[in-house]
Amino acid sequence: MNLQSLFQDFNPSKFLVYLCLLLFTILFCLRLDGTITWSYWAIFLPLWIWKSLVIAGACVGSYVWWRHPQYRIEGEGYIHYKAMLISVVLQVLLLMFELLVCDKLENKRHWWILVFVPLILISIISVVVCIWAVKHDRSFELELFCSVNILQFIFLALRLDEIITWNWVVVFVPLWIVMCMVVIGVLYAIIFASILLRTPEVSAEQKRTSMHSAVSYSVIVIPILIYLVLLSNKLDSESSLTYAATCIPLYFTFVILIVLAFGSKGGNHWWFGIRKDFCQFLLSVCPLLQEYGNISYSLHSNEPEEDTPVQVISFSKPTCPRSKKKHLSCQSELRVVMPALSIEMPD
Repeated sequence: MNLQSLFQDFNPSKFLVYLCLLLFTILFCLRLDGTITWSYWAIFLPLWIWKSLVIAGACVGSYVWWRHPQYRIEGEGYIHYKAMLISVVLQVLLLMFELLVCDKLENKRHWWILVFVPLILISIISVVVCIWAVKHDRSFELELFCSVNILQFIFLALRLDEIITWNWVVVFVPLWIVMCMVVIGVLYAIIFASILLRTPEVSAEQKRTSMHSAVSYSVIVIPILIYLVLLSNKLDSESSLTYAATCIPLYFTFVILIVLAFGSKGGNHWWFGIRKDFCQFLLSVCPLLQEYGNISYSLHSNEPEEDTPVQVISFSKPTCPRSKKKHLSCQSELRVVMPALSIEMPD
């Protein structure tokens, strides 16, 4: 087992977001079903934790940025810092939307169209942010989701205010269109992976990467599609399924995304001013974890490899005394071959 290889591609930002969304979804569904009667301010607690860490990380990163001007010339430090600021602006607008939603559910004193104004503003800004992210080779998952669903947000606000009285299946038409495009992309990934598997010129690493992408996209998109079908049926016909049961495919999707966060790589180095990968930062903060994580154990055959250093410890039996019987032969020299443990220091 190699702990360093487990965390070297870990993306803490995605892990935090998906974990908070999973907890919030579970609590919100239980509240809608009447299983728990907590205040909505308590139901939204995972989202408050998410936004608090974002704001705190941006404040600490900004302090390090202005306190140490020499750090600004390190690699793509300016791009990372600018991306962090853009993300914070979008997260603050998202926080305003969540505060308005929570207040609306508690007091019912606003129109839903006013509640969705920050979210619609995020969608408009996200179009520009996506262009900037493509230009600077940055990830833009949240921005892409908001930019392609701006019409869906408007329909949701109008339907909740009962300005339009369409069925929920019709209200979700913009989302159905997006999901159809996503399904086409998944099918393309599956076909492409199948072609690569039958191509002998392609390396094993490329085949493994394409197959991993196809499987990952499939286990994410298919449960979301099932969830939308169940939710539309629940809202239109008041089916016997509870909201908690309806959202089971969504729970599964979040669990898969949390697992995939351990191999997502990326992440902004300026959150909390760590200026390095999360794995390196974690190993430098926890010396015990560093000592444990850099020792790898593996089973080898008795014949050592040419490049593997071995340590030979010999135990010799004394020669048999002459008084022993002749048919009792002396035991031969015993040799124990032990491969030396290789402890790699972190980069």
